Amino acid sequence: MINILNKIPSFTFSHWLLRIPLSIVFIQQGLSKFPLTLEDAEAYDLPFLVWWFVAYGELGAGFGLIVGGLFLLKRNRWEWLGDLLTRFSGFTIGCITTGVIWITKPESFVDVILYDNLHVFLWVGGLFFALRGSKN
Repeated sequence: MINILNKIPSFTFSHWLLRIPLSIVFIQQGLSKFPLTLEDAEAYDLPFLVWWFVAYGELGAGFGLIVGGLFLLKRNRWEWLGDLLTRFSGFTIGCITTGVIWITKPESFVDVILYDNLHVFLWVGGLFFALRGSKN
């Protein structure tokens, strides 16, 4: 059985299967907040400055995941920058998603796990890239 498993080739670009959809969701969410208005921020009971950071953070994290992954396509001396950008984007995704979960004021952690699947998956995806970076 081990021989059979060792013969299966690894797909080194499999991170794109997570990187692309996660980026698309964050870019879409960021773009949906423009133009930035005080009324939109107040609708979520947030200060405008926080709303501004969330909108630009979502856009930056989405594009950062894509650009960070592009550094892997051609090995060069700037590869560390792609890894750093991927980790920072993952961390940003985790922070923003944590904030989204907090402002929904869930009853308990169990409610988040059982009923807020989208945000749990976004948070775990961000955590994956924050911890793993652009390593193959």
